[in-house]
Order: sequence, then structure tokens, then C-alpha cells
Amino acid sequence: MYPLFDSKCYFYRSPFGAVEEGTKVHFQILVPSELRCSRAQLAIKYDEDADWNFINMLWQIGFDNTTGLWVCDFTPEKEGLYWYSFKINTAEGQRFIVPSDDPNEKSQLSRSPWRSWQLTCYKKNFKTPKWPVGGVMYQIFPDRFYFSGERKNITRTDLTINENWYSLPKWWPNEQGEITNNDFFMGDLKGITMKLPYLADLGVTCIYLNPIFEAYSNHRYDTGDYSKIDPMLGTEEDFEELCSEAKKLGIHIINDGVFSHTGSDSIYFNRSGKYGDGGAFRDQNSPYYSWYKFSNWPHNYSSWWGFYTLPEVNETDPAFNEYINGKDGIIRKWMKKGSSGWRIDVADELPDEFIKNIRDNIKDYDPDAFLIGEVWEDASNKESYGARRRFLLGEELDSVMNYVFRNAIIDYIKGADALVVMNSIMTVVENYPKPVLNVLMNLLSTHDTERAITVLAGEPLNGRDRNWQAHKLLNHEEYVRGIKLMKIASGIQYTLPGFPCVYYGDETGMQGYKDPFNRQCFPWDYENQELIDWYKALGKMRKVCTALWEGEIHNAFSNGKFLSYIRHDENTGLFCGFNTGNTEIEIDCPPGYASGTPLMGTRMENGKLYIPPLSSSFIMI
Repeated sequence: MYPLFDSKCYFYRSPFGAVEEGTKVHFQILVPSELRCSRAQLAIKYDEDADWNFINMLWQIGFDNTTGLWVCDFTPEKEGLYWYSFKINTAEGQRFIVPSDDPNEKSQLSRSPWRSWQLTCYKKNFKTPKWPVGGVMYQIFPDRFYFSGERKNITRTDLTINENWYSLPKWWPNEQGEITNNDFFMGDLKGITMKLPYLADLGVTCIYLNPIFEAYSNHRYDTGDYSKIDPMLGTEEDFEELCSEAKKLGIHIINDGVFSHTGSDSIYFNRSGKYGDGGAFRDQNSPYYSWYKFSNWPHNYSSWWGFYTLPEVNETDPAFNEYINGKDGIIRKWMKKGSSGWRIDVADELPDEFIKNIRDNIKDYDPDAFLIGEVWEDASNKESYGARRRFLLGEELDSVMNYVFRNAIIDYIKGADALVVMNSIMTVVENYPKPVLNVLMNLLSTHDTERAITVLAGEPLNGRDRNWQAHKLLNHEEYVRGIKLMKIASGIQYTLPGFPCVYYGDETGMQGYKDPFNRQCFPWDYENQELIDWYKALGKMRKVCTALWEGEIHNAFSNGKFLSYIRHDENTGLFCGFNTGNTEIEIDCPPGYASGTPLMGTRMENGKLYIPPLSSSFIMI
């Protein structure tokens, strides 16, 4: 029996996915003749409206002897979300065709319109940068990537320098029970510059740097001075040299913008007095006083998630906005030094107005600049602070950190049904504008998550404390299995729509549970070469297979332990198959792929494709 409606199928809805303003969308539903449908309507509502609109559908000639075909068109005229289902009059009364609550079904009949499909409409002529398309991003936690050997003239004394590169970061609390994050391994900007050839060989085309500006902590999300490079990382000249040398190798640099809060130990707030007598905490006449949210100056103020060391900023304050987004502001300063864009920390905690100001600012300076936001959920329909967010409609972000794909990949490898996982992936493809899909930041690990290999092959954390995390590593058997699983995970990461981002060291099997164990130093001289070679091969595949740049994606044979899809454009096609089971899978090659080129060790014989346990397969045409 045919589905009543399938939002992810071109037959039922075309064009598929998000659409520009003013694009006509064609809908078709299939209604069993036994229902004796006398009328069908598209029920559709703009997100901000209270009332539904009903558009009459036309009956076409019978689809077959048992099914009737009803059609209509709808043209969204303004950007935003639309919600839709279908109302039909049957011999048994009024019914609605709505999304099914069964992942194996596409739609279902209901007596009420209790669920709806999403139609995303984005701004006409919305464009995202072309340079990330087809490339590879690499995320670096600067203190832990590579130390150039250059000793810095460090004057501060409130820190610890770890002389052993391979030791654990400090993880135990001080006498007050606080984690101070004031231990440093002295990784620096010159060290990153020295390792650019390694990154280029890995296929990297963009480096995302965790914060590099002056701060108290090693993570530097407690900004002390946006206008200065942290002296432990080097100088402005070092940053300029990094950007310049990277561009010679076709690599762009983007910065981390932390604008929802500053550090309490900063030139702007200055709780500790490190910056003299100024700062909002010490002087109500400070030029920075209006930035902060005091309920009772100086000790009572809003802070990020209750951390007193991270006082919140009022992003709509004109003085703050000018400091960040002005013609001589922070955003432009570092772009003039060579940055190609920004990743915006906790974007869902920033006002839409402020994000729009950032976009307007960077695009005015460089139309090809890249703006990424940190959003952990589906960014197309995210709600925060009582409002539907407008991240991806064409006036704010180019891209988001794609945790939805990350979760889907991990779920699949840890046992979720491939068809359910494929549905999660296709929901993002359906909801996100095409310009965004092409540059989605697809990740497996970040500085905020456990290392991918630890999640995939290790013992679950289950709330265990830092002492347990500090001493828990994969045993030999787990590690060997983990490398196989990392190959599958990265194979999916590199072939889904978007821009794969490798968290430094994932390509060599670095382990670690939560912060700070996911932020250990890169294991130079102890790398897993097998996994590195795999990542290099994936990078090369992305360079030659244009289907991975802006191509479409279609489910192939996904079911159970076998996940498979096809990427294609007008020039190339790529079949991608993944087996997380313990037995070999044998299938007929998809039509047209039997004469294709097997990649990455894929085995094909006489039109048959063989995928061993815990492995990936790729065929390009």
C-alpha cells in the first residue's frame, strides 16, 4: 500500500526541502478509494499566525484501481516556518493525514490535526560562502595542539605550567572546591603554523580556533580582553602569520566569538583588580558599566549559568554593540588581521538582533566571510527565551554546529536502527535551507563533548566522577574496535551534506571523557597512523567527488545494521554503505554503480557489493 503522504519524497512534495520566498510548492496525496473521499484540503498555517488556512485540492484521475490522487499548490510569500497537514472528508467523517508516530511509517490517518509537517521558507537570494563547500574543517584547542618551543615572557603568577606534554590536565578542585582551569601546556599560534603542512595533508581547508584572546583560564571562554591575543599563545603578528601561511595552503582561519559573557577577571569587569581601578565591578562610571546586568552593584549581577566568573553581557546595549560590531570594533579588527569568519558561542542565548548585527558587519567587510552558530538542536525550529529563533532564514547565520547529525551517527553505531537514523538525517535535510546544508558544521567531538572514540567504544559515563574519568581508558580490545567504529563514524561524517569538522586528535584516536579529559594534548609521536591515513583518504575523496559538495542525498537500502545512501549531482554519484553488524552484508550494486569505481578498500565482484562487519563501502560513478 502506498503512503498517504511522504514529505521526503518528490512525488508527494516538490520541490523537496526548504524553499525560497515566492517558490510554488506542489503537494500530492494518495487516498485509498475505500475511504470514499469527497473533498481534500491542504491545512496550512504560518508559524506566527493563530488561524489555519485551508486550500482545496483537486481530484485527478485515479492513481490506480484502489487509490485516488489529490493535488494542490501553495506559495509561501514570507520567510519563516509553515506547518501543514491534510483534511479529507470520508464516508466515515472528517479525517486528517498527519505525520506518523511510527518511524517505519510516513503518515497516518487521525481524527484530529495533532501533528504537522514543517515547511521552511527562507529569504530570497540567501547565499552562504562557497569556499567551505567540499572542504574539511579542523577544530583546535590552542593550548593543547602544539608548542613551538618559544618561551614567552609571562608576567602573571596565578597559573601552573605543565612541563610534561603528555600528562593529564589539572582536574582536581582547589581548597574552595573550584575548578580553576589555570594550568597551561603552552601550545601556541606558532605551533599551529608549524603544523600547517600536516593539516593540509589531512585535507583541511579551514581551521576553527577555540578562543585565542587574553583570558584567565586555559579554555579562554572567560575573555579578559577581546582586543589582545593571549600572551601565552603569542602575538598579533603570530596570528597574522598563521592566517597568511594558512592561506598559502588553501586553509582559512575562523575565530571563536564569545559575546554572551566576559570573564570577571577582565578589563571590562575587573572583579579581581588585575586591570587597575577601572571596570564595571569597581567603577559605576566605567565605560563598560552599561554592558552588565547588576541587581545590586557590585556583587549581585547576572552570570552565565550561575558562574560568578562569567558575568553576562547585555548584547543590545549600544556601547557593547559598537565595541563588537562597529567599524573599528572587535569583529573587524581580527578579520583585518586575516580571519575568514566567526563561530558564535551559545548562539541560542544571544538576541536575534545581535546576531543579525554580526552578520551585517562581517558581510559588509567581506561578503564571503563565514558565520557559524553554536546550536545543539534542530536550528530551523529552535525556540529559546520564549521565541522561535530565525537563525537559518537568511538574515543571521550561515551554518550551525550540527549536533543533530552527530547524535544520529552515534546512535546508529551504538545500535539504533539504520532506517530510524536515516529518517533523523533526512529531517534535517528537509528542514534546513540548501545554502545552509552545503556548509553545515558536521562534528563527532568538540571541546564540550566526550571524545568520539570514547563514546563509541568505551564504558558509558553514567554520571561517574572526575576521578574515575581521569583513570579510565579503553582496553586493547575496546581500542581496536574503537578504531573500526571511528572509521565508520567519520565515513558518515565526511559524506553527509555539509562541512565535516575534525576535533583535533580525533583523527588519531584520542580518548577522553568530559572536560578536561577531552582537552588533552595532541599525542605527537604516538599517533594512530592507520586512522590518520583513513582520514587522509576521506579528505581526498571529498576533493574529487563533487557530489559531496552540493549534491542531493537519497536513502538507499537502510535497515537494521546497514545504513546506506546515495549522494549525486550532475557530474558524479557516490554510493555510501555502512555495516555496524557482526556479519558480512552482500547486496546487488545500486543501478548504475556496478561499473563504478570502488574506493577506500571497497570490495565489488560481478555486480555484487560485499561489506564486511564494522566497515564502510564507497562506489563512485
